[in-house]
Amino acid sequence: MGCMRYLSEAHLRGFERYKYSSIDTSFLSVYVMHPFWNYCVKFVPKWLAPNVLTFVGFLMTVVNFILIAYYDWGFDAANSETGNSVPAWVWTVAAINILIYYNLDGMDGKQARRTGTSGPLGELFDHGLDSYSAALIPIYLFSLFGTHDLPPIRMFFVIWNVFLNFYLTHVEKYNTGVMFLPWGYDFTMWGVSGMLFVATVFGPEMYRFSIYGFTVANMFEFVLIGSGMVSSHPIIARNIYLSYKNKTGKMRPMWEMLRPFFAFVWLFVITVVWSFFSRNDVINQEPRILWILYGTIFSNIACRLIVAQMSDTRCDAFNVLMWPLAATVGVCCFPYYEKVFDTDLTSDTERWILYGLTIFSTLAHWHYGYGVVSEMCDHFHIRCFKVRKSSSQSGSDITQPLLQNNNKIKPLKSH
Repeated sequence: MGCMRYLSEAHLRGFERYKYSSIDTSFLSVYVMHPFWNYCVKFVPKWLAPNVLTFVGFLMTVVNFILIAYYDWGFDAANSETGNSVPAWVWTVAAINILIYYNLDGMDGKQARRTGTSGPLGELFDHGLDSYSAALIPIYLFSLFGTHDLPPIRMFFVIWNVFLNFYLTHVEKYNTGVMFLPWGYDFTMWGVSGMLFVATVFGPEMYRFSIYGFTVANMFEFVLIGSGMVSSHPIIARNIYLSYKNKTGKMRPMWEMLRPFFAFVWLFVITVVWSFFSRNDVINQEPRILWILYGTIFSNIACRLIVAQMSDTRCDAFNVLMWPLAATVGVCCFPYYEKVFDTDLTSDTERWILYGLTIFSTLAHWHYGYGVVSEMCDHFHIRCFKVRKSSSQSGSDITQPLLQNNNKIKPLKSH
């Protein structure tokens, strides 16, 4: 990575001391999915690195995004009175890919223990890619509803609710030292896949009906946002409170405990300003690109929090990618633009600015991820996508207690 390094000596020393601790109490996860994954992973060759499973699963979410975007770039395919113009087979492929992602995401930790390659790199690699998938997966469902039933400004708040659910789990671990695996992830993955399969069998038009003005899109928003507010956020707050009360957590001072929220709130405020006050209504012009931009910067913030959480170091209060974002929003929302510059900001200009910023942020985030993984591989003398022969021959039993057997956190979760 040349002279640019993302991990300090404090980070690397913290990774050396890191021990994974988790609690999983989901009945579906413990009694159904884990036994299924324990069985399936026995058919995976021991020479196959667990990070390969993680990466292939992530690529399935990327394929889904590209495939659906090709047929419905502007989320308007469902708006037609004659029916959704996305081919039926696309929904089937998307549903299958979600299940592949979900199951590979459940098996990679077991493959790591099976091959004796468990460690901080695998967990960081897994969680980092999951933070990106958190932005991609809900976007699939927007194409089922269309912009008539789910306008882009409401999509914005759905996306941010997903970000919040994902982020809070890592804030919880940052302060407690324990990963409380949320209940809702398994149900959500099956739910998303089921909705896509139903769209194949019965047609996506079934998601466009309403009862007394209450649409399926309204129900989708209500369930997604309400489930987090009821079953996730209060439990996370309680777990953090109990860690202080019982002195079992990191015992950080109040402002240090709240520090992870600073970058998250800053990003939310900046994106709200652009979404509501764009001079050319960019949220309705290019919603898909906007979600990718927001999701990329969110993923970078989440990854840096995960690094701080695992290395037991201080997390960032502001993210460097928000500086160009804030400057762009300042230009695109400046109220006296025409008076000062004698010309107004055209719609095409703002869109090209959005494209450029998205490309820049994506490349910067990829560089960060590649740099962190490379630095960890160099430090621990390992390779990301290869199992050392000595490790594969001394793998541990995958059927260890379920309360400590999953080195993962997934997108779209709630307790």
